[in-house]
Amino acid sequence: MRPRTKIFLLMAVSFFFTLAGFSQTVVVDWDHSAGNFSQFKTYAWVKPTRPTPNPLMDQRIVAAIDSQLAAKGMRKVDDSPDLFVTYGAGISQQTQTVATGTGGGWRWGGGMATVNQYVTNVGTLVVDINDGKTKQLLWRGAAKGTLSDKPEKNSKKIDQAVTKMFKQYPPSGK
Repeated sequence: MRPRTKIFLLMAVSFFFTLAGFSQTVVVDWDHSAGNFSQFKTYAWVKPTRPTPNPLMDQRIVAAIDSQLAAKGMRKVDDSPDLFVTYGAGISQQTQTVATGTGGGWRWGGGMATVNQYVTNVGTLVVDINDGKTKQLLWRGAAKGTLSDKPEKNSKKIDQAVTKMFKQYPPSGK
């Protein structure tokens, strides 16, 4: 294989893995012994277990969840809810290293390589839905994805993540 072809392949693979790190992942789990979730019609909010450092983002998260629950036919109440809803949010930093090389080839020890490190903020959002009577956890949705420096983009990411989560609510099957 020619050195230029190797370099191109290395750069393409590095770029692919860099992009893969930026995708949003969503995982949902529920209590399989809880029975039929269609019996739950009302919900109330519980103070977030871990709010964001930005109260405006907290408002956006609550609005996104309220919107999804309303679309599922749920009604927010103050007293005696069927379900309690809360969320937790966190931010961590992820470091990625990308090496690009030129010339010579690896077999012969020639050429130069440049190593760049990229630090990205990764946000995690966890939504919990608990039974209003027993307080036991019934359903959990979790989303993880990279964050932007722009609040508008993060708002869209919150909406996308919550929408993906609630595609699987109420859960079907055992």
